Amino acid sequence: AAPPCGITVNEVLLAFLNHAERHYRRPDGTRTREVGEFRQVIRAVRQVYGDLPAAEFGPRALKTVRDGFVAADWCRTLVNRRTNRVRHIFKWAAGEELVPATVWQALRAVPGLQAGRTHAPETAPVGPVPDADVERTLPHLTPTVGAMVRLQRLTGMRPGEVCLIRPADIDRSDAVWVYRPSYHKLAYRGKSRSVPLGPKAQDLLRQFEPTAPTAYY
Repeated sequence: AAPPCGITVNEVLLAFLNHAERHYRRPDGTRTREVGEFRQVIRAVRQVYGDLPAAEFGPRALKTVRDGFVAADWCRTLVNRRTNRVRHIFKWAAGEELVPATVWQALRAVPGLQAGRTHAPETAPVGPVPDADVERTLPHLTPTVGAMVRLQRLTGMRPGEVCLIRPADIDRSDAVWVYRPSYHKLAYRGKSRSVPLGPKAQDLLRQFEPTAPTAYY
């Protein structure tokens, strides 16, 4: 490997992207959305600082990239999340000894944008869809999609968890069944997740019971 002083930002970005495409995967081998998110920030950094020696990418460079995020009319919270992803790339690079650790440490000195103190727009918090709107929508859905919506309302599952439910993942030993998704948002941290399924949820699932326990509903 070339010494850290000779590596460009482009080379760091390419090395990290190769890592991300291997690392951010679900148990079935498909990539998570993180890869797409990192591609967004990699494109922005490359356009401005691709040829810069990676050891020279400091707080001012990070602020310039962040200003580009603001100019793209991204909301403040999205700007902060994507700025953090740029930091994460250089943290990973420091761990791989592609850049001096001082590069990542310096980037940590750049604070996140604060509400009311930036030109980045604010967005209203995303709230739940009113029940009345859901009820008006259900008659227009196919039976399968309608059942998925009803199941999600009953259990609070994420959409991906509803799509991946299988008989093999459900413990039916008690009156209230327990669904343990084979994959969920925090699985990579070793966290478990259990979703109780009451009588109404059970009735919905019985309508679409597959013949094989490892098949999806």
